[in-house]
Amino acid sequence: MAEVELHPSMEACCPYFDPDFENLNERIYGPRFSMDNEACENCTVIAVDSLDEQGLLLEVLQVLTDMDLLIKKSYISSDAGWFMDVFHVQDNLGNKIRDSRFISYIQQTINLRRGLKNSEVQSKNCQEGSSKPESFSELTAIEMIGSNRPGLFSEISAVLAEENCSVLEAHAWSHNDCLACVAYVSDESTASRIDDPGRLATIEDHLSTILQSNADHEHLHCGVKVHFIGCDSSMSRTERRLHQLMLANRDFNAAQCTPQRSPDALLSSVGMESSEAPRKIMVTIDHCSEKDYLIANIKSIDRPKLMFDIVCTLTDMQYVIFHAAIKSHGQFACQEYFIRHRDGFARKTVEERHQISKCLEAAIERRTCEGLRLELCAQNCAGLLPYVTRTLREYGLTVARADIATQGEKTKNVFYVQDISGKKVDMGSVEMLRRELEPLPFQVKNELNPITMNSVGKVGFSFSGLLRSQLEKLSPSFVSP
Repeated sequence: MAEVELHPSMEACCPYFDPDFENLNERIYGPRFSMDNEACENCTVIAVDSLDEQGLLLEVLQVLTDMDLLIKKSYISSDAGWFMDVFHVQDNLGNKIRDSRFISYIQQTINLRRGLKNSEVQSKNCQEGSSKPESFSELTAIEMIGSNRPGLFSEISAVLAEENCSVLEAHAWSHNDCLACVAYVSDESTASRIDDPGRLATIEDHLSTILQSNADHEHLHCGVKVHFIGCDSSMSRTERRLHQLMLANRDFNAAQCTPQRSPDALLSSVGMESSEAPRKIMVTIDHCSEKDYLIANIKSIDRPKLMFDIVCTLTDMQYVIFHAAIKSHGQFACQEYFIRHRDGFARKTVEERHQISKCLEAAIERRTCEGLRLELCAQNCAGLLPYVTRTLREYGLTVARADIATQGEKTKNVFYVQDISGKKVDMGSVEMLRRELEPLPFQVKNELNPITMNSVGKVGFSFSGLLRSQLEKLSPSFVSP
Protein backbone atom coordinates (compact mmCIF):
# COMPACT_ATOMS: atom_id res chain seq x y z
CA MET A 1 0.00 0.00 0.00
CA ALA A 2 1.35 3.40 -0.93
CA GLU A 3 2.19 5.70 1.90
CA VAL A 4 0.22 8.91 2.09
CA GLU A 5 2.38 11.96 2.53
CA LEU A 6 0.92 14.42 5.04
CA HIS A 7 0.99 18.12 4.47
CA PRO A 8 3.32 19.89 6.98
CA SER A 9 0.41 21.84 8.43
CA MET A 10 -1.43 18.56 9.12
CA GLU A 11 1.56 17.08 10.92
CA ALA A 12 1.59 19.99 13.35
CA CYS A 13 -2.14 19.81 13.95
CA CYS A 14 -3.34 19.48 17.56
CA PRO A 15 -6.74 19.56 19.28
CA TYR A 16 -8.21 23.04 19.64
CA PHE A 17 -8.52 24.43 23.16
CA ASP A 18 -10.69 27.43 23.81
CA PRO A 19 -8.85 29.70 26.31
CA ASP A 20 -12.21 30.84 27.71
CA PHE A 21 -12.57 27.42 29.35
CA GLU A 22 -9.47 27.96 31.50
CA ASN A 23 -11.31 30.09 34.05
CA LEU A 24 -14.77 28.69 33.41
CA ASN A 25 -15.28 27.37 36.94
CA GLU A 26 -14.24 30.69 38.46
CA ARG A 27 -16.65 32.59 36.23
CA ILE A 28 -19.53 30.24 37.04
CA TYR A 29 -18.93 29.55 40.72
CA GLY A 30 -17.57 32.80 42.04
CA PRO A 31 -16.30 34.24 44.13
CA ARG A 32 -19.68 35.77 44.99
CA PHE A 33 -20.17 38.53 47.54
CA SER A 34 -23.24 39.71 49.43
CA MET A 35 -23.90 42.35 52.08
CA ASP A 36 -26.64 42.37 54.73
CA ASN A 37 -27.38 45.20 57.15
CA GLU A 38 -30.45 43.55 58.71
CA ALA A 39 -29.02 40.31 60.09
CA CYS A 40 -26.96 41.98 62.83
CA GLU A 41 -27.84 44.93 65.02
CA ASN A 42 -24.40 46.55 65.15
CA CYS A 43 -22.50 45.17 62.17
CA THR A 44 -22.71 44.75 58.42
CA VAL A 45 -22.56 41.08 57.43
CA ILE A 46 -20.43 40.37 54.36
CA ALA A 47 -20.60 36.84 52.93
CA VAL A 48 -18.19 35.31 50.41
CA ASP A 49 -18.64 31.95 48.70
CA SER A 50 -16.76 30.33 45.86
CA LEU A 51 -14.90 27.27 44.73
CA ASP A 52 -12.15 26.63 47.25
CA GLU A 53 -9.01 28.42 46.14
CA GLN A 54 -5.73 28.93 47.95
CA GLY A 55 -5.18 32.52 48.99
CA LEU A 56 -8.76 33.78 48.57
CA LEU A 57 -9.28 34.28 52.32
CA LEU A 58 -6.13 36.38 52.59
CA GLU A 59 -7.08 38.44 49.52
CA VAL A 60 -10.49 39.24 51.02
CA LEU A 61 -8.83 40.18 54.31
CA GLN A 62 -6.39 42.42 52.48
CA VAL A 63 -9.24 44.37 50.90
CA LEU A 64 -11.12 44.70 54.20
CA THR A 65 -7.89 45.80 55.87
CA ASP A 66 -7.15 48.41 53.21
CA MET A 67 -10.66 49.80 53.69
CA ASP A 68 -9.95 50.22 57.42
CA LEU A 69 -12.80 47.95 58.50
CA LEU A 70 -13.04 46.32 61.93
CA ILE A 71 -13.84 42.59 61.93
CA LYS A 72 -15.91 41.84 65.01
CA LYS A 73 -16.84 38.27 64.14
CA SER A 74 -16.11 35.78 61.37
CA TYR A 75 -16.86 32.18 60.43
CA ILE A 76 -14.78 30.33 57.84
CA SER A 77 -15.30 26.97 56.16
CA SER A 78 -13.43 25.59 53.15
CA ASP A 79 -14.04 21.85 53.20
CA ALA A 80 -15.32 19.69 50.32
CA GLY A 81 -13.93 21.98 47.62
CA TRP A 82 -16.09 24.99 48.57
CA PHE A 83 -15.09 28.18 50.36
CA MET A 84 -17.59 30.05 52.54
CA ASP A 85 -16.82 32.97 54.80
CA VAL A 86 -18.93 35.40 56.79
CA PHE A 87 -17.55 38.66 58.21
CA HIS A 88 -19.31 40.93 60.71
CA VAL A 89 -17.67 44.30 60.10
CA GLN A 90 -17.86 47.95 61.14
CA ASP A 91 -16.17 51.05 59.79
CA ASN A 92 -13.46 52.75 61.84
CA LEU A 93 -16.13 54.74 63.69
CA GLY A 94 -18.05 51.63 64.75
CA ASN A 95 -20.89 52.07 62.23
CA LYS A 96 -22.43 49.79 59.62
CA ILE A 97 -21.50 50.04 55.94
CA ARG A 98 -24.50 51.78 54.40
CA ASP A 99 -23.61 52.06 50.73
CA SER A 100 -24.40 48.91 48.74
CA ARG A 101 -21.74 49.72 46.12
CA PHE A 102 -19.13 48.78 48.68
CA ILE A 103 -19.55 45.14 47.64
CA SER A 104 -18.96 46.07 43.99
CA TYR A 105 -15.75 47.76 45.00
CA ILE A 106 -14.57 44.70 46.98
CA GLN A 107 -15.31 42.40 44.06
CA GLN A 108 -13.67 44.72 41.56
CA THR A 109 -10.54 45.01 43.69
CA ILE A 110 -10.21 41.26 44.26
CA ASN A 111 -10.74 40.52 40.57
CA LEU A 112 -8.09 43.09 39.76
CA ARG A 113 -5.60 41.55 42.15
CA ARG A 114 -6.26 38.05 40.89
CA GLY A 115 -5.61 39.13 37.31
CA LEU A 116 -9.02 38.10 35.94
CA LYS A 117 -9.25 41.20 33.79
CA ASN A 118 -7.32 42.02 30.65
CA SER A 119 -4.23 44.18 30.93
CA GLU A 120 -5.88 47.29 29.46
CA VAL A 121 -8.73 47.25 31.99
CA GLN A 122 -6.33 46.33 34.76
CA SER A 123 -4.10 49.30 34.03
CA LYS A 124 -7.07 51.67 33.96
CA ASN A 125 -8.61 50.38 37.17
CA CYS A 126 -5.25 50.35 38.84
CA GLN A 127 -4.89 54.08 38.42
CA GLU A 128 -8.48 54.69 39.52
CA GLY A 129 -8.51 52.29 42.47
CA SER A 130 -5.12 52.99 43.93
CA SER A 131 -4.93 54.76 47.26
CA LYS A 132 -2.02 56.82 45.91
CA PRO A 133 -1.91 59.66 43.39
CA GLU A 134 -0.85 59.03 39.79
CA SER A 135 2.76 59.98 40.55
CA PHE A 136 2.86 56.90 42.84
CA SER A 137 2.01 54.47 40.07
CA GLU A 138 5.68 53.55 39.61
CA LEU A 139 8.16 53.81 42.43
CA THR A 140 11.30 52.15 43.64
CA ALA A 141 10.62 49.91 46.61
CA ILE A 142 13.43 49.26 49.08
CA GLU A 143 13.10 46.40 51.57
CA MET A 144 15.44 46.33 54.55
CA ILE A 145 15.98 43.84 57.34
CA GLY A 146 18.59 43.94 60.04
CA SER A 147 19.61 43.79 63.67
CA ASN A 148 17.84 46.55 65.57
CA ARG A 149 19.63 49.16 67.66
CA PRO A 150 18.78 52.66 68.97
CA GLY A 151 18.76 55.22 66.17
CA LEU A 152 18.79 52.73 63.28
CA PHE A 153 15.72 54.20 61.56
CA SER A 154 17.30 57.64 61.82
CA GLU A 155 20.44 56.32 60.08
CA ILE A 156 18.33 54.75 57.33
CA SER A 157 16.56 58.09 56.77
CA ALA A 158 19.89 59.90 56.60
CA VAL A 159 21.33 57.49 54.00
CA LEU A 160 18.26 57.84 51.77
CA ALA A 161 18.53 61.64 52.00
CA GLU A 162 22.24 61.53 51.13
CA GLU A 163 21.41 59.44 48.06
CA ASN A 164 18.84 62.07 46.96
CA CYS A 165 15.91 59.72 47.50
CA SER A 166 12.54 61.28 48.24
CA VAL A 167 10.66 59.01 50.67
CA LEU A 168 7.00 59.09 49.65
CA GLU A 169 5.97 56.26 51.94
CA ALA A 170 7.72 54.09 54.50
CA HIS A 171 6.72 51.59 57.15
CA ALA A 172 9.09 50.15 59.75
CA TRP A 173 8.49 47.58 62.48
CA SER A 174 10.82 46.44 65.21
CA HIS A 175 10.36 43.28 67.24
CA ASN A 176 12.82 41.72 69.64
CA ASP A 177 16.26 42.22 68.02
CA CYS A 178 14.99 42.72 64.48
CA LEU A 179 13.98 45.76 62.42
CA ALA A 180 12.21 45.52 59.05
CA CYS A 181 11.42 48.46 56.81
CA VAL A 182 9.76 48.91 53.41
CA ALA A 183 10.26 52.34 51.81
CA TYR A 184 8.83 53.64 48.54
CA VAL A 185 11.12 56.26 47.06
CA SER A 186 11.61 58.36 43.95
CA ASP A 187 14.40 60.51 42.59
CA GLU A 188 14.41 63.81 44.46
CA SER A 189 15.13 65.92 41.37
CA THR A 190 12.89 64.20 38.78
CA ALA A 191 10.15 62.74 41.04
CA SER A 192 10.40 59.51 39.02
CA ARG A 193 11.49 56.04 39.94
CA ILE A 194 15.19 55.28 40.28
CA ASP A 195 16.26 52.75 37.66
CA ASP A 196 19.96 53.40 37.11
CA PRO A 197 21.74 50.12 38.05
CA GLY A 198 24.86 51.88 39.32
CA ARG A 199 22.91 54.22 41.56
CA LEU A 200 20.74 51.39 42.87
CA ALA A 201 23.86 49.38 43.72
CA THR A 202 25.27 52.36 45.63
CA ILE A 203 22.05 52.76 47.63
CA GLU A 204 22.01 49.06 48.45
CA ASP A 205 25.65 49.14 49.53
CA HIS A 206 25.24 52.15 51.85
CA LEU A 207 22.10 50.76 53.47
CA SER A 208 23.67 47.32 53.88
CA THR A 209 26.62 48.88 55.66
CA ILE A 210 24.52 50.47 58.40
CA LEU A 211 22.25 47.43 58.71
CA GLN A 212 25.19 45.08 59.19
CA SER A 213 27.26 47.31 61.47
CA ASN A 214 25.65 45.84 64.57
CA ALA A 215 24.85 42.32 63.41
CA ASP A 216 25.82 40.61 66.65
CA HIS A 217 23.29 37.82 66.20
CA GLU A 218 24.37 35.13 63.79
CA HIS A 219 20.78 34.06 63.09
CA LEU A 220 19.86 37.50 61.75
CA HIS A 221 20.15 37.99 58.01
CA CYS A 222 20.84 41.66 57.32
CA GLY A 223 20.20 42.85 53.82
CA VAL A 224 18.58 45.23 51.36
CA LYS A 225 16.45 44.46 48.34
CA VAL A 226 15.54 47.06 45.72
CA HIS A 227 12.79 46.48 43.15
CA PHE A 228 10.09 48.34 41.26
CA ILE A 229 6.41 48.34 42.07
CA GLY A 230 3.35 49.03 39.97
CA CYS A 231 0.00 50.29 41.17
CA ASP A 232 -0.64 47.60 43.81
CA SER A 233 1.43 48.99 46.68
CA SER A 234 -1.46 48.87 49.13
CA MET A 235 -0.98 49.04 52.87
CA SER A 236 -1.98 45.42 53.36
CA ARG A 237 0.61 44.22 50.81
CA THR A 238 3.29 46.27 52.55
CA GLU A 239 2.32 44.97 55.98
CA ARG A 240 2.30 41.40 54.74
CA ARG A 241 5.78 41.94 53.36
CA LEU A 242 6.91 43.19 56.79
CA HIS A 243 5.50 40.00 58.32
CA GLN A 244 7.38 37.93 55.75
CA LEU A 245 10.67 39.73 56.38
CA MET A 246 10.33 39.28 60.14
CA LEU A 247 9.31 35.63 59.83
CA ALA A 248 12.21 34.85 57.47
CA ASN A 249 14.55 36.45 59.99
CA ARG A 250 13.12 34.26 62.77
CA ASP A 251 12.27 37.19 65.04
CA PHE A 252 10.06 34.80 67.01
CA ASN A 253 13.08 32.95 68.43
CA ALA A 254 13.94 35.78 70.82
CA ALA A 255 10.36 36.09 72.08
CA GLN A 256 9.85 35.61 75.75
CA CYS A 257 7.49 32.72 76.25
CA THR A 258 4.41 33.80 78.14
CA PRO A 259 3.44 31.36 80.91
CA GLN A 260 0.36 29.36 80.02
CA ARG A 261 -2.70 30.76 81.70
CA SER A 262 -6.32 29.75 81.77
CA PRO A 263 -8.79 31.72 79.63
CA ASP A 264 -10.53 32.95 82.79
CA ALA A 265 -7.27 34.31 84.15
CA LEU A 266 -6.55 36.03 80.88
CA LEU A 267 -10.02 37.54 80.78
CA SER A 268 -9.64 38.92 84.28
CA SER A 269 -6.36 40.55 83.32
CA VAL A 270 -8.15 42.78 80.79
CA GLY A 271 -9.64 44.85 83.56
CA MET A 272 -6.34 45.24 85.44
CA GLU A 273 -4.75 48.65 85.65
CA SER A 274 -1.30 47.22 85.13
CA SER A 275 0.42 48.49 82.00
CA GLU A 276 1.27 44.88 81.11
CA ALA A 277 -2.36 43.82 80.76
CA PRO A 278 -2.73 44.82 77.08
CA ARG A 279 0.24 42.63 76.14
CA LYS A 280 -1.21 39.36 77.40
CA ILE A 281 -1.38 36.72 74.69
CA MET A 282 -2.25 33.05 75.01
CA VAL A 283 -1.69 30.68 72.08
CA THR A 284 -2.29 26.94 72.32
CA ILE A 285 -1.94 24.35 69.55
CA ASP A 286 -3.97 21.14 69.93
CA HIS A 287 -4.50 18.15 67.68
CA CYS A 288 -7.93 16.98 66.51
CA SER A 289 -7.43 13.27 65.88
CA GLU A 290 -10.91 12.78 64.44
CA LYS A 291 -10.30 15.04 61.42
CA ASP A 292 -6.49 15.24 61.67
CA TYR A 293 -6.47 19.02 62.12
CA LEU A 294 -4.25 21.17 64.24
CA ILE A 295 -6.36 23.62 66.26
CA ALA A 296 -4.77 26.99 66.97
CA ASN A 297 -6.53 28.82 69.83
CA ILE A 298 -5.53 32.48 70.25
CA LYS A 299 -6.77 34.68 73.08
CA SER A 300 -5.56 38.25 73.29
CA ILE A 301 -6.59 41.85 73.58
CA ASP A 302 -8.66 42.77 70.52
CA ARG A 303 -7.31 45.34 68.08
CA PRO A 304 -7.67 46.27 64.40
CA LYS A 305 -6.01 43.91 61.89
CA LEU A 306 -5.58 41.10 64.42
CA MET A 307 -7.14 38.49 62.14
CA PHE A 308 -5.14 39.76 59.16
CA ASP A 309 -1.84 39.38 61.05
CA ILE A 310 -2.66 35.82 62.11
CA VAL A 311 -3.84 34.66 58.67
CA CYS A 312 -0.76 36.25 57.04
CA THR A 313 1.56 34.26 59.28
CA LEU A 314 -0.29 30.94 58.89
CA THR A 315 -0.29 31.40 55.11
CA ASP A 316 3.42 32.23 54.98
CA MET A 317 4.17 29.20 57.16
CA GLN A 318 2.46 27.09 54.43
CA TYR A 319 -0.61 26.24 56.50
CA VAL A 320 -4.12 25.99 55.02
CA ILE A 321 -7.10 27.20 57.06
CA PHE A 322 -10.06 24.82 56.74
CA HIS A 323 -12.32 26.24 59.45
CA ALA A 324 -12.15 29.22 61.76
CA ALA A 325 -14.28 31.09 64.28
CA ILE A 326 -13.41 34.63 65.38
CA LYS A 327 -15.27 36.54 68.08
CA SER A 328 -14.72 39.77 69.97
CA HIS A 329 -15.99 40.34 73.52
CA GLY A 330 -15.41 43.98 74.36
CA GLN A 331 -11.64 44.41 74.55
CA PHE A 332 -11.02 40.67 74.33
CA ALA A 333 -10.70 38.49 71.20
CA CYS A 334 -10.95 34.71 70.81
CA GLN A 335 -9.82 33.14 67.55
CA GLU A 336 -9.80 29.46 66.65
CA TYR A 337 -8.28 28.02 63.44
CA PHE A 338 -8.42 24.44 62.15
CA ILE A 339 -5.35 24.03 59.99
CA ARG A 340 -3.18 21.56 58.12
CA HIS A 341 0.14 22.00 56.40
CA ARG A 342 -0.05 22.54 52.65
CA ASP A 343 1.27 19.02 52.09
CA GLY A 344 -2.01 17.75 53.58
CA PHE A 345 -0.68 16.60 56.94
CA ALA A 346 -1.06 18.04 60.42
CA ARG A 347 2.20 18.60 62.27
CA LYS A 348 1.89 16.59 65.47
CA THR A 349 5.30 16.83 67.11
CA VAL A 350 5.69 18.99 70.19
CA GLU A 351 8.53 20.97 68.61
CA GLU A 352 6.56 21.90 65.50
CA ARG A 353 3.47 22.86 67.47
CA HIS A 354 5.60 24.99 69.76
CA GLN A 355 7.07 26.73 66.72
CA ILE A 356 3.59 27.56 65.39
CA SER A 357 2.70 29.00 68.78
CA LYS A 358 5.81 31.19 68.88
CA CYS A 359 5.26 32.45 65.34
CA LEU A 360 1.66 33.41 66.05
CA GLU A 361 2.65 35.23 69.23
CA ALA A 362 5.28 37.15 67.29
CA ALA A 363 2.74 38.02 64.56
CA ILE A 364 0.45 39.58 67.17
CA GLU A 365 3.26 41.43 68.96
CA ARG A 366 4.92 42.98 65.88
CA ARG A 367 2.23 45.57 65.29
CA THR A 368 1.80 46.55 68.94
CA CYS A 369 4.36 48.95 70.32
CA GLU A 370 5.03 50.43 73.72
CA GLY A 371 5.92 54.08 74.10
CA LEU A 372 4.59 57.38 72.88
CA ARG A 373 2.92 57.98 69.55
CA LEU A 374 4.24 61.14 67.89
CA GLU A 375 2.42 62.51 64.87
CA LEU A 376 3.64 65.26 62.56
CA CYS A 377 1.72 66.59 59.57
CA ALA A 378 3.45 69.12 57.35
CA GLN A 379 4.28 70.18 53.82
CA ASN A 380 6.26 67.53 52.00
CA CYS A 381 9.80 68.77 51.52
CA ALA A 382 13.26 67.31 51.04
CA GLY A 383 15.10 66.54 54.25
CA LEU A 384 12.08 66.57 56.57
CA LEU A 385 12.26 62.90 57.57
CA PRO A 386 16.01 62.80 58.39
CA TYR A 387 15.69 66.12 60.27
CA VAL A 388 12.83 64.86 62.46
CA THR A 389 14.40 61.45 63.18
CA ARG A 390 17.77 63.07 63.97
CA THR A 391 16.06 65.47 66.39
CA LEU A 392 14.29 62.56 68.09
CA ARG A 393 17.65 60.85 68.51
CA GLU A 394 19.25 63.98 69.97
CA TYR A 395 16.56 64.03 72.65
CA GLY A 396 17.25 60.43 73.64
CA LEU A 397 14.37 58.83 71.73
CA THR A 398 14.52 55.89 69.35
CA VAL A 399 11.91 54.95 66.75
CA ALA A 400 10.37 51.52 67.44
CA ARG A 401 7.81 51.79 64.65
CA ALA A 402 7.19 54.30 61.87
CA ASP A 403 4.45 54.97 59.30
CA ILE A 404 5.19 57.65 56.71
CA ALA A 405 2.57 58.57 54.11
CA THR A 406 2.39 61.32 51.50
CA GLN A 407 -0.80 62.61 49.97
CA GLY A 408 -0.53 65.49 47.54
CA GLU A 409 1.74 68.12 49.05
CA LYS A 410 1.22 66.92 52.62
CA THR A 411 3.13 64.25 54.49
CA LYS A 412 2.07 62.50 57.66
CA ASN A 413 4.78 61.06 59.90
CA VAL A 414 3.73 58.76 62.74
CA PHE A 415 6.46 57.51 65.09
CA TYR A 416 6.20 55.22 68.08
CA VAL A 417 9.18 56.21 70.18
CA GLN A 418 10.91 54.82 73.25
CA ASP A 419 13.64 56.10 75.51
CA ILE A 420 17.05 54.92 74.31
CA SER A 421 18.03 53.90 77.85
CA GLY A 422 14.94 51.75 78.22
CA LYS A 423 13.31 53.98 80.83
CA LYS A 424 9.91 55.61 80.65
CA VAL A 425 9.83 58.52 78.20
CA ASP A 426 10.35 61.82 80.03
CA MET A 427 7.50 64.17 79.13
CA GLY A 428 9.73 67.15 79.94
CA SER A 429 12.04 66.10 77.13
CA VAL A 430 9.04 65.69 74.86
CA GLU A 431 7.97 69.28 75.58
CA MET A 432 11.47 70.52 74.68
CA LEU A 433 11.29 68.40 71.54
CA ARG A 434 8.03 70.08 70.59
CA ARG A 435 9.67 73.50 70.90
CA GLU A 436 12.59 72.32 68.80
CA LEU A 437 10.29 71.17 66.02
CA GLU A 438 8.11 74.29 65.95
CA PRO A 439 6.26 75.37 63.87
CA LEU A 440 5.55 71.81 62.66
CA PRO A 441 2.08 70.53 63.70
CA PHE A 442 3.08 68.12 66.44
CA GLN A 443 0.94 65.76 68.50
CA VAL A 444 1.82 63.33 71.26
CA LYS A 445 -0.52 60.50 72.16
CA ASN A 446 -0.06 58.25 75.13
CA GLU A 447 -2.25 55.14 75.00
CA LEU A 448 -3.27 55.61 78.65
CA ASN A 449 -3.36 59.40 78.76
CA PRO A 450 -3.64 61.19 75.39
CA ILE A 451 -1.88 64.56 75.40
CA THR A 452 -2.25 67.11 72.61
CA MET A 453 0.82 69.32 72.30
CA ASN A 454 -0.55 71.46 69.48
CA SER A 455 -4.12 72.14 68.49
CA VAL A 456 -3.30 72.45 64.79
CA GLY A 457 -5.77 70.50 62.66
CA LYS A 458 -4.58 67.12 61.53
CA VAL A 459 -4.32 66.05 57.91
CA GLY A 460 -6.78 63.23 57.18
CA PHE A 461 -5.45 60.00 55.65
CA SER A 462 -8.39 57.76 56.55
CA PHE A 463 -9.20 54.81 54.31
CA SER A 464 -12.86 55.59 54.91
CA GLY A 465 -12.14 58.71 52.85
CA LEU A 466 -10.59 56.46 50.23
CA LEU A 467 -13.74 54.35 50.15
CA ARG A 468 -15.85 57.45 49.61
CA SER A 469 -13.63 58.58 46.74
CA GLN A 470 -13.77 55.16 45.08
CA LEU A 471 -17.56 55.00 45.34
CA GLU A 472 -17.73 58.40 43.67
CA LYS A 473 -15.74 56.96 40.76
CA LEU A 474 -17.93 53.89 40.56
CA SER A 475 -21.03 56.05 40.32
CA PRO A 476 -21.00 59.74 39.26
CA SER A 477 -24.37 60.19 40.99
CA PHE A 478 -22.87 59.51 44.41
CA VAL A 479 -23.19 62.61 46.56
CA SER A 480 -21.32 62.96 49.85
CA PRO A 481 -23.63 63.56 52.79
